Amino acid sequence: MKCADVVKYLSDYLDGNLSDELVAEARAHVATCKNCHVVLDSTQRTILLYRERGRTAGLPPKRHAALYAQLEAAMVGRSDDDCEK
Repeated sequence: MKCADVVKYLSDYLDGNLSDELVAEARAHVATCKNCHVVLDSTQRTILLYRERGRTAGLPPKRHAALYAQLEAAMVGRSDDDCEK
């Protein structure tokens, strides 16, 4: 799995909607890639903080799309050689 794949599957990964095979690939990549580890950890912490504040609504669709576009833009063009190990 590459960095761009982690971003692509991030939402499904966090929601528990990936196959066991993809989960294993994502975990293996995140374990060796500092950048993806930070993205995953930051996203998980953001979700927890959001939930702790009692908010029940999700991000507005426009903001959700913008967030994922920014994440994808940051990861596109990266190769596995760019991963900090």
